[in-house]
Amino acid sequence: MKTVNVNLPHHRYDILVGRGLFQDAAASTALGQAVAGRRCLLLTDTNVGPLYADAATRMLLDAGATACTTATICAGEQSKNLDTVADLYHQAVAAGLDRKSIVVALGGGVVGDISGFVAATYMRGIPFVQIPTSLLALVDSSVGGKVGVDLPEGKNLVGAFHQPELVLADVELLKTLPERELACGLAEVAKYGVIMDAALFDLLSETADRLNGLDLDLLETVVAWCCRLKAEVVIEDEKEAGRRAILNYGHTFGHAIEALGDYTALNHGEGVAIGMGMAADLAVALRMWDETPVLRQDALLRALRLPTQWNLSGVTAADILANMYRDKKVLSSVLRLVLPREIGHVHVVPCQENELIRKAIEGRRAKP
Repeated sequence: MKTVNVNLPHHRYDILVGRGLFQDAAASTALGQAVAGRRCLLLTDTNVGPLYADAATRMLLDAGATACTTATICAGEQSKNLDTVADLYHQAVAAGLDRKSIVVALGGGVVGDISGFVAATYMRGIPFVQIPTSLLALVDSSVGGKVGVDLPEGKNLVGAFHQPELVLADVELLKTLPERELACGLAEVAKYGVIMDAALFDLLSETADRLNGLDLDLLETVVAWCCRLKAEVVIEDEKEAGRRAILNYGHTFGHAIEALGDYTALNHGEGVAIGMGMAADLAVALRMWDETPVLRQDALLRALRLPTQWNLSGVTAADILANMYRDKKVLSSVLRLVLPREIGHVHVVPCQENELIRKAIEGRRAKP
């Protein structure tokens, strides 16, 4: 088991990365420090609950929780809304949760985001624990305390910063992850290589087949590596006042593509992968980058079974650009885009070159 420390000025917690953490004594001890003597609301979804909710409940009770009530939401981004949150508040009250109780997220990024937002706002804030079950959640959404839900107008427009007490990142749980969702998480892994660590990028390029084949030993190493990179950024800039914005590489484009596909045509990782291509092409147009690293990035994404082009019926490049202006990172009507300068380094660039942005989007449209 590997431990990644997140030491913020006001709060510290550990990310435990390993295999078989549900049966690990050290993981149980760490969990006990968070849940002992507390009532738990275990929040999961219709995909994950049947697989792991019973085992998670036993683990929580063995770790000293006084009671554990399971709340199950429908799997998918469509559940990530204020109606779901309101229903979960009612379930928390019915379960007898008070200000000393705790929420435990058992699921992927949607479950983690909703759980954290419920915990941040119920009774003005109670603690929560993350038990991520998707690769995307393991390497990204479970770490750093950004929690929230979507509005019809856009993704993650309502939210808070609420750090977990503990993250249990068990790569064994990836055995039940669908192939498409594994690739979704690998998009975020590739993102870390481009924005922060050329050595990670090289490792991914050399081992794509093993990652696709669910090599758990390699995935344990890669997950811990990504968590350390994200922890470094979060410690420096918890509330995205500066450097943390680099983690949004590909996301402003990607979120717009997801939204215009009604969150069903493309999943998050697929949108991010396409968005990374658009950002790379824009960087070339702005003479920040050249074609060679763009080709390397595209090659890695394709090797990880991710798309690099889009094709949404009835959607134009102008539609995607217009939706990007709903992004919460827009300041004074100016897009702030994360653009690469070399593999391992990116910059946040205020960009008003709308025609170049539109061309970068159009250039990634799949040819009929």
